[in-house]
Amino acid sequence: MRTTRALVVAAATAAAVGLAAPTASAWDQPSGVTAAPSVIAPGGQLVLTVDGSACTRSNSTISSNAFPSATLSPMGTNSATAKVTVNTNATAGSYSVTTNCEGRPRTFSGVFTVIGGVRGGLGGSSSSGATPADMAIGGGLVAAALVGGGVFWMRRRSENRI
Repeated sequence: MRTTRALVVAAATAAAVGLAAPTASAWDQPSGVTAAPSVIAPGGQLVLTVDGSACTRSNSTISSNAFPSATLSPMGTNSATAKVTVNTNATAGSYSVTTNCEGRPRTFSGVFTVIGGVRGGLGGSSSSGATPADMAIGGGLVAAALVGGGVFWMRRRSENRI
């Protein structure tokens, strides 16, 4: 009798744990976030797509350190999207995003990368003008062109007399 009672208690405990475990881990929404483009410059626009039906409900948001929080718009029954503008002062590096669907936040690491800005302006030129070395090289090339052209012209002229 004691063995039967112990088996019944063990079976009831196993059933309770078995039924409670899927309930505790059943929320796996959203399942992923993709960014297009995945590499972007500061100030650029980014389209984020979130996979999961939980984020198709109203008041679902997505946020990151690189852009302000945005509301997700449903795209069918299993995904939602948001168009965001990356902050102009965002530093270069990989960024994570956090979704907030059905009041539950979920963070996804390394969704997109911000690249450093290109230094524009003079395009590699100097603002101080040509240096003496630049002038000497340029003058030498012009002199060589004049001498070479003169030799070629004189040679052609002498061939015509024969």
